[in-house]
Amino acid sequence: MVKQYETVFIMTPVLSDEQIKETVKKYQSLLTESGAEIVYENNWGMRKLAYPIQKKSTGFYYLIEFKSEGDVIAKLETIFKRDEKLLRFLTVSLDKHAIAYNEKKRSGGMKKQQAALAQQQEVVAE
Repeated sequence: MVKQYETVFIMTPVLSDEQIKETVKKYQSLLTESGAEIVYENNWGMRKLAYPIQKKSTGFYYLIEFKSEGDVIAKLETIFKRDEKLLRFLTVSLDKHAIAYNEKKRSGGMKKQQAALAQQQEVVAE
């Protein structure tokens, strides 16, 4: 059964821009070759880690949202574990509410909803 997943991986901060692009391309092609459909991608860039990992306090974050069969996840995570360029990774299955939330967030619906709520609060305050 095809489900929707979201994976975030953190790459070591010592990588060059070229190495980061190669690493991301490697996982994109692994997913597409395994029959997954990439729905959305987002490069979060360099961020501070909550706690040091391998004596590093920052890392390059990258998110990929995709649809695939469940057996692809085991293959993907095995390759994640073997990759020395990665500090951490997390893959989660998205339920219908998470999918709807992500789509709304991408389309800008969240900002519109927050603006409408703020406007309602202003009217009530008057």
